[in-house]
Amino acid sequence: MAITGAAELLAAWEAGLGQAPVGRALLLHRTARPDVDTGRLPQLPVGEREADLFALRRALFGERMQVRLDCAACGADMEFDLDAGELAGSLGSSGDSVVRVRQDGWDVEFRLPGVADLQAAARSADPRAALLARCLVSATHDGTAAAAGELPLPVQRRIAEAVEAADPGADLALDVACPECGEATRAELDIASYLWTELDAWARDVLLDVHLLATAYGWSEPEILALSPTRRRYYLELCADV
Repeated sequence: MAITGAAELLAAWEAGLGQAPVGRALLLHRTARPDVDTGRLPQLPVGEREADLFALRRALFGERMQVRLDCAACGADMEFDLDAGELAGSLGSSGDSVVRVRQDGWDVEFRLPGVADLQAAARSADPRAALLARCLVSATHDGTAAAAGELPLPVQRRIAEAVEAADPGADLALDVACPECGEATRAELDIASYLWTELDAWARDVLLDVHLLATAYGWSEPEILALSPTRRRYYLELCADV
């Protein structure tokens, strides 16, 4: 993954300001995977996208991630750390985007869902059935081809289990024990939202730096962004000393 420069990150941030969370998540994924065509990104398995975003977060802001949430039992404020690098390495699919299930004479091939699949299914009256039909590659029963609607519930459950095993990062949730009452709270981490919040704060800080340095030295925005963060901070300290 190439580390994106300040100007490119600011451009991504600016483009995402007027977009919904889905659009911002795609912008972040495009920043993380410039090697993949934008049209293909929503088709990648969800866990692969999550791993890409954790890797981007590590490259931009470091490994340590602070997460805060309230205990569901007693309401206490809980804070814990996550390792973005460790998560980036542990998530993602197994490498094969199609899982195969054999049970009771059924032979089924099912494609790991991507973000586009989940979004399309969510707009349906029956999201589960829509996702099954959308991602089903093939299904036969005793050698006879069958449609998604013909799959019995036990086979559907086996498909869900196989998908979860092949793409564990698609549903990232942690059980966090409360230090006050000991009860566990289930925490779902939305890395796209978390990373966008960090990028937004970073962008506003950088633009303030640009304003201060441009005012003090008359430099242009590209000239200021071309400076390393260390040199920018040094010049800002010099401005404060004047």
